[in-house]
Amino acid sequence: MAENTVRYYNDESYDDADSDETTDTEGALHDDSEQKPEIEMSRNEARSGSILTILFVSLLAAALLGSVIYSLDKRNTMYNKVSAMNEKLDSAEAENVRLQSELDSKMSAKNIEEYAQSLGMVKLNSSQIFYIKTQTGDVVTIPEQEKGLIAKIKSLFDKCVEYFRG
Repeated sequence: MAENTVRYYNDESYDDADSDETTDTEGALHDDSEQKPEIEMSRNEARSGSILTILFVSLLAAALLGSVIYSLDKRNTMYNKVSAMNEKLDSAEAENVRLQSELDSKMSAKNIEEYAQSLGMVKLNSSQIFYIKTQTGDVVTIPEQEKGLIAKIKSLFDKCVEYFRG
């Protein structure tokens, strides 16, 4: 009985010198050349539209990439402007607090009194104060005047128009 040898198509240890050997598999004789599939090499020619398609898709991808980069740059610029404006706002708020506290310190009663004295003013004493009484209960009433003949006719006409309009 012959020994069974299994050889693979892409086996590097496969020797072409032994290709004439036959192997006995279950009593049948087979030639090794029958087991090998034929491999044919074929070339695909580039179609004329494929180059234009590749060029169009490449340009479209480049345009999209450019627009994304441009929008990111604009967003970054706006973020920088917002940050700068926030810094200005913070410094303006701090300056406002400082000025407000300075105003409060200058508007105190003691400072106003000292400033008035520096201008030559003096405090009033009780003998310099005069009280004036005013009457607030006076009411003026104007009696209604009687309407004239033309005003009465006009009033009657207006009432008739209102009545007919509903």
